[in-house]
Amino acid sequence: MRLEIISRSVASPTHKTPLLFVHGMWHGAWCWDEYFLPFFASQGYSVSALSLRGHGNSEGKIRGSTIADYVRDVETVAGTFDAPPVVIGHSMGGFITQKYLETHHETPAGALLASVPPRGVWRGLGRVLRRDARVVLRAFLQWNLQPVVESPSLARWAFFSEGFSEAQLLKYHARMNEESFRMFLDLLGLNLAHPQKVKTPLLVLGAEQDTVIRPRDIRDTARAYGVEAALFPDMAHDMMLEAGWRSVATRIVEWLGRRGI
Repeated sequence: MRLEIISRSVASPTHKTPLLFVHGMWHGAWCWDEYFLPFFASQGYSVSALSLRGHGNSEGKIRGSTIADYVRDVETVAGTFDAPPVVIGHSMGGFITQKYLETHHETPAGALLASVPPRGVWRGLGRVLRRDARVVLRAFLQWNLQPVVESPSLARWAFFSEGFSEAQLLKYHARMNEESFRMFLDLLGLNLAHPQKVKTPLLVLGAEQDTVIRPRDIRDTARAYGVEAALFPDMAHDMMLEAGWRSVATRIVEWLGRRGI
């Protein structure tokens, strides 16, 4: 199965450790290539982002895929590097990163951006229910998470700030695809994360204006891994696409630098 990988490299990298970015629900590698990949390449890193099976331009099926399947996709791509990469995951990708790190202790570092907490998405589901229970009902009846983001207005509520450009919103919404309902069941309890198994240093970042993964969730995730969370004001869920993306990327670079990576 061919997985889409978008890579950016520099002629003479100043950092030996590569970076691997993992996207969240309904997204693909494209969400990292807008700002993050060029920025980190300019900092001297060799960087890559994958599209999980069925997402973006990757082969494979989304329907029926599990968290374990998505972790295997990360393993497949990480295994192509000369050295174990730092893994940086957003939202569902942050949860996948947590699961990956349970068994890949050679990973030098990891970063979680607006990540699904180790205990899953029950709180987030409750927030979507309170906004529009009909959307959740349709998703359960269709066994498909597409209804949750089927319109630009729904995508704006879930991912972007109120002042986010309408043109950009439409651009990104057009690239979003369906998402596995079977994977969603994992996030509800079938395959939760086990922080005690993770030995890799973690950076935990969140957005204060996130409507689904609230600051409380970010702090709980950080506490589970024995670290302090950093929250960014005036920013919504898609931290790598929001207007303040550079402050998030800079925080990651500074943290990696302190660790000698």
